[in-house]
Amino acid sequence: MIHIAHLLRGARRPLLLTGIVALPFAWAPLAAFSKDHAFLINSSPSLPNWAFWLDKSAPIARGSLIFFEPPSSPLLDKHFGEGPHLFGKRVLGLPGDVVSHEGAQVRVNGRVVGARLEQTRLGLRLSPGPEGVIPRGCYYVGSDHPRGFDSRYAEVGFACRGQILGSGRAIL
Repeated sequence: MIHIAHLLRGARRPLLLTGIVALPFAWAPLAAFSKDHAFLINSSPSLPNWAFWLDKSAPIARGSLIFFEPPSSPLLDKHFGEGPHLFGKRVLGLPGDVVSHEGAQVRVNGRVVGARLEQTRLGLRLSPGPEGVIPRGCYYVGSDHPRGFDSRYAEVGFACRGQILGSGRAIL
């Protein structure tokens, strides 16, 4: 009588050898894909979703969700732990758009995009964000959350090309 384990043992060798030979061919596309894509988990209430798919080569347009590293600051370290920090925000202003502050209201091209607060929930003073024409390669970013750290504040400022990891989309 032939045992099934004996048959499988013989069948495993070609499969194992095929797998070993195929691994480098499969690894290259996976490595290339992972250089331009990432799965991100949101730990902040500033965005309504908790899981995002990042594409480093996706175009950035008004309304895009981008992920970036804001400048290091004691305020961000106090709220989120010592950096670097990864923020996800909506693009509300493009290069060439004009940002203005009128009292607590912040406007992009005359349209209200948010209201500034004087201090954080921990009582730290917040500085008004940049005003004027958004420079080339930079974006005004924000969220609907009233306490979101975004371009309303100098501690975050504009998100510029060197800081941006890519554009994302909510998946959960």
